[in-house]
Amino acid sequence: MKLNFLKLFFIIALFSGPLLAQEGAVNINKSEAIDRLIELKKEANKEINFNKIQIYSGPRAGAEQALSSFRSFYSDYSSEMKYETPNYKIWVGDFRTKIEADRALIAIKKKYPNAFIFTPKKS
Repeated sequence: MKLNFLKLFFIIALFSGPLLAQEGAVNINKSEAIDRLIELKKEANKEINFNKIQIYSGPRAGAEQALSSFRSFYSDYSSEMKYETPNYKIWVGDFRTKIEADRALIAIKKKYPNAFIFTPKKS
C-alpha cells in the first residue's frame, strides 16, 4: 500500500511539473551611455596610431645610405623611406606603446644620436 502511494505521488509529480510551470517575459533595460561607449571603443580601435622613430631627414642620397646602414645594423626593426617636401625621411618601427618605442630608441640612438620618437599623422 505504501509503495503504491509513493508510485502514485511520483507519477503525479512527474506530470504536473509542466502544468505548474510559470511563463514570463524578460525585459532588458540598458542605458544609452553603454551604446555610446561601445561606439567610442570601436572608433578608438580603428584609429590606432603606432609610434615610429625617425633617424634621418634630408636629401635622397643620404636617406638611401641611412636606410641601407640601418637595415644592416638593426634588421629586427621595420624601416621605410618617406618623402615629405622637401626632405626624404627614414622611419623605423611600428611601436604600439611609448614604452616599446623608448626601449628601441635607446638602442638606436647609439648609432643615430639625432633619432626621435613621433606619431605620424593619418593621411
